[in-house]
Amino acid sequence: MIYHVGMARRSLMPDAVERYVIDGFTRESEVQRALRTETSTLPNAGMQIGADQGVLLAMLVRLVGARRSLEVGTFTGYSALAVAAALPADGRLVCCDISDEWTRIGRRYWERAGVAARIDLRLGPAADTLNGLLRDRQAGTFDFAFIDADKTGYDTYYESLPAAHPRGGLIAIDNVLWQGAVADPAWSMPIRWRCGN
Repeated sequence: MIYHVGMARRSLMPDAVERYVIDGFTRESEVQRALRTETSTLPNAGMQIGADQGVLLAMLVRLVGARRSLEVGTFTGYSALAVAAALPADGRLVCCDISDEWTRIGRRYWERAGVAARIDLRLGPAADTLNGLLRDRQAGTFDFAFIDADKTGYDTYYESLPAAHPRGGLIAIDNVLWQGAVADPAWSMPIRWRCGN
């Protein structure tokens, strides 16, 4: 079975396929690797995305030509680091998180990587931050978003995002398969997410 540094198995892929992806296509900078390693020592280390996911997020940002991005749930900042590094020099990433303790770790690494100026960290409930962005007339200014926060808030975050994205914007949502539980007929958590237009 494959394990990531300090984390339990996090993929539904067969071990051989996951190893193929990690070994063949996952590249991390020295700063990303150092952040992932430090985060692996924390009690909530499993909340961090994997290096392969960081590569995917960076690729998506580049594919859509994102200039302004939004992240709901930052933790220690690995995903923010991946996205900010993929943005152009004048790009901007707004990060929503409630923890100064966890994001303080990420801020050190953002500085080390030279992307801190691209990241606008907003501490507080994400729903309040998203509503504030809409009040500040920032609807239609974001072209990429990543949702990876408290899972019970996903509906709220998702419903708030389409108004903040121009047509053609991309929203990536983490953990939608609930470790395979969505395919279990005995599982009863309602899924209300819908595809946007």
